[in-house]
Amino acid sequence: VQLQASGGGLVQAGGSLRLSCAAPGRTFSNYDMGWFRQAPGKERDFVAAIEWGFGSPYYSDSAKGRFTITRDMAKNTMYLQMNRLRPEDTAVYFCAVRYGDSDISNERSYGSWGQGTLVTVSS
Repeated sequence: VQLQASGGGLVQAGGSLRLSCAAPGRTFSNYDMGWFRQAPGKERDFVAAIEWGFGSPYYSDSAKGRFTITRDMAKNTMYLQMNRLRPEDTAVYFCAVRYGDSDISNERSYGSWGQGTLVTVSS
C-alpha cells in the first residue's frame, strides 16, 4: 500500500507549509512513520520520524526547531508542519512507514513510499 503525501507548493523564504501523509484504506497505527526529502541531484535524506507508541518525534539537525511532526490516529494521517522555510528546504518530500529495525533515520528501514510532494522555497 502506498502512502499519499500532499500539501507541497511554492512559498517564500520564512514562510510555512503543512504536509500531510495519508494511507487510504489502511492503518499504520502500530508503526513508526517518517518524512524524507530529496533535492534535485541529491540523495534522499531523513527529515523527521514519529514513533507509534508514545509518539516521540525525531528530527534531522536541519529540521530541529523549525519542523514539527505529528500524527492523528483517528484520521490515520501524519503531518509535517514546516516553519521558517529556507531555499535549501526545496525538495520532493516523501512519507513512509518504518518496517525495519535499523536506526529510525535510515531510509532502508522504510517502505510503502508514496509519490512525494514538491516543496519549493523561493529566496
